[in-house]
Amino acid sequence: MSLTESRITRTGQPTGVTGRTHATATSVTSARSGALVRAAVWWTDAWRATGSGIAAAAEWASRTVRPAGALVAVAATAGLVLGIAFGWVEWMVAGAASVLLLLASVPFLFGARSYDVGLSLAHERVVAGDGVTGEIVVRNEGRRIALPGRIDIPVGQGLVEFGVPLLRPGHTVAQPLEIPGLRRGVVTVGPATTVRSDPVGLLRREHAFDDVHEVFVHPRTTLLPSTSAGLIRDLEGSPTRRLVDADMSFHAIREYVPGDSRRQIHWRSTAKTGRLMVRQYEESRRSRMAVVLAIAEAEYADADEFELAVSCAASLGLRAVHDARDVAIVTGSEIPRVVRGRLRAVRNVPAVAPRPMLDGFSELDLLESTMAVGEVCRLTGESGDRLSIAFVVVGSRVPLTRLQQAAVSFPAGTAVVGVICDERAHPRMQPLSGLTVLTVGTLEDLSGLLLRGATS
Repeated sequence: MSLTESRITRTGQPTGVTGRTHATATSVTSARSGALVRAAVWWTDAWRATGSGIAAAAEWASRTVRPAGALVAVAATAGLVLGIAFGWVEWMVAGAASVLLLLASVPFLFGARSYDVGLSLAHERVVAGDGVTGEIVVRNEGRRIALPGRIDIPVGQGLVEFGVPLLRPGHTVAQPLEIPGLRRGVVTVGPATTVRSDPVGLLRREHAFDDVHEVFVHPRTTLLPSTSAGLIRDLEGSPTRRLVDADMSFHAIREYVPGDSRRQIHWRSTAKTGRLMVRQYEESRRSRMAVVLAIAEAEYADADEFELAVSCAASLGLRAVHDARDVAIVTGSEIPRVVRGRLRAVRNVPAVAPRPMLDGFSELDLLESTMAVGEVCRLTGESGDRLSIAFVVVGSRVPLTRLQQAAVSFPAGTAVVGVICDERAHPRMQPLSGLTVLTVGTLEDLSGLLLRGATS
């Protein structure tokens, strides 16, 4: 019995020791794994921070270092490295001179954000060919003297530069801004950008402000006679040739037929003739006009011809708005090439007032991928509006047959006038079947031809 217990005791002794050793090894392994995880996380964060710093430095260098500065930096690096490695004194001198030149350029970059720049324009809506005037006010808001610098103002695709003299703290300098004649469109003026650069042009620092102006350059227009805007009278109280049973304009007396309203019986005529007679009226309605402007590149000979067409369409729209007529100004819309031929889309220029209408004309441009003018006329005719007259303004590359096809797209009873813009042609009026064609060579020809058509 004692021998057996002794064996059991000896056998059980190492068992407990083995369990403690296993637990200790597990804790050491866990500690090592945690240290490795922390090291990996630290390394990842450090790598990301280093990458962000390198990217920021590269971005700063791309915006600050000019090509000449990059060349001097390469010369400094190559001169010092090769001079020290091979003992070439000339290379070391060249490298040191390059380093000194770069260091001397750095102070010229200070103070780029100490300016407060104000940009104001006298007018933000002008006519094509007119210029724009304004003023640039620069104030030194820093506590130190601001070295001379430059201000760049983008104007569309161009750039206007201003030199800023040395400014003491709190001092202001104002300079006039003159922008020469502009072409029709929407021109962005600004933002004003302060530019700091050394005399040699090695380094450059810029700071852009938030002051941006949009200048709407309206198309040229001409004054059209009021009676020629639709080649018909304003039908608000004026008769048409359509006869109706009840309206404002009395036309004649006719014999009563079943279905006529008894309110329209003319009793005096009835008493004279002995038969029921009723009044007959001419329909009075407010005239509605449509102006369709072709906008496809293939329909114009050049850009100047398109500008003439835009001016003609804008003149027609202005006359209609001034006469308080209902007018719809329709052009084609840009269509992606992948759906061209399967998608139809038009664009309506606002015509509630002269200013938004002319602003809309300023935004128009020739489009390569859009519908032909015939398709635009078809969509305009399908809009459901009862049109009194429709003007179709096209370029010289649109043949008369296509204009006739476009005229058929409008509802019956709509007078269609085609306006062909051709700077090489003489002004003339050509009546066709269901269509009147006006050929204009200049904008002033439109007024005379419409006046002739209204009086004929």
